[in-house]
Amino acid sequence: QVRLVESGGGEVQPGGSLRLSCAASGNILRLNSMDWYRQAPGKERELVATITSSGSTYYANSVKGRFTISRDNAKDTAYLQMNSLKPEDTAVYYCNANLVTGDYIAMNYWGKGTLVTVSS
Repeated sequence: QVRLVESGGGEVQPGGSLRLSCAASGNILRLNSMDWYRQAPGKERELVATITSSGSTYYANSVKGRFTISRDNAKDTAYLQMNSLKPEDTAVYYCNANLVTGDYIAMNYWGKGTLVTVSS
């Protein structure tokens, strides 16, 4: 069974940094794009960053210049380096992957999320 597991969340002061990891495992034939979303309390889930299988990236305007998404294809893992964190970055961060399973089914899979809290 395919699963995504996030790690690296925690508490940090404004201006600090965190690095999130998303490890994919299971019956995966191919990983396509991998994404990071976030959801603050009472807010809708929003796309933060995307990285394609070839390394092309997309960032939400709110995080451009501060966050960097990357991936290690050999480890089936995506990362989100978050610098200059602001209180408004506080949210549960979710990993999403578009992939093809060993049964040749293309689907999006979600991790369970990791909490990032930015406060003094």
